[in-house]
Amino acid sequence: MPAHSAPHKDQQGDPGPERRLQMCRLAVGEEVGLQVCGLEIERGGLSYTVDTLRAIHERYPQAKLTFIVGADMASTLPGWREPEALVELAGLAVAEREDAGREDVLRALASLRAKVAFLGMGTIEVSSSLVRERVAAGKPVGELVAPAVAEYIAEHRLYGARMATAAQAGAK
Repeated sequence: MPAHSAPHKDQQGDPGPERRLQMCRLAVGEEVGLQVCGLEIERGGLSYTVDTLRAIHERYPQAKLTFIVGADMASTLPGWREPEALVELAGLAVAEREDAGREDVLRALASLRAKVAFLGMGTIEVSSSLVRERVAAGKPVGELVAPAVAEYIAEHRLYGARMATAAQAGAK
C-alpha cells in the first residue's frame, strides 16, 4: 500500500502517488496471495499508518492485521502518530536490517508494550532511497526491483533517470 503523502519524507523528486501505485502493481504482478491496495491514495492527504489501520478495521472488523516493517522504521514507531493505538490495531512483524537488529527494536518499543514478531529471514539491504540514488546516478536497478518496475522507471524517467533504457534498467 503506497502512501499518498508520507509525513516524514521529502516530496522533492516524488513521481506522485498514482505512479507509485502503478509501480506497486507492477512489483506484485500476478503473485498469488498478494494484492496492492490504493486506500491511502484514495483518501488523499498525509498518510498516517494509524488512520489506515482504523480504516481497514472499519471495512473488515474481523480482520487480524499485521503491520510489516523494517527494523529501522520499527525503531522509530514511538515518534509516529498515536503509536499506542497503532500497536493495538495491528501486530508488528519486523524484518531485521543490518543497521537495526532485534535488541534495538525491542529497546525502542519497550514503552509501547508492543507484541513484536521478527521475520525469520536474512537481512535484505534494499531501500527506496538506494533505488532512487542509483537511478539518479544512471546505474541499473534491475537487481533491486522487479524488472517491470525497472522498465517503468526508465520509460517514465522517474527519480532523475539519466538516459536509462529499459535494457539498462534491468542490467546488472
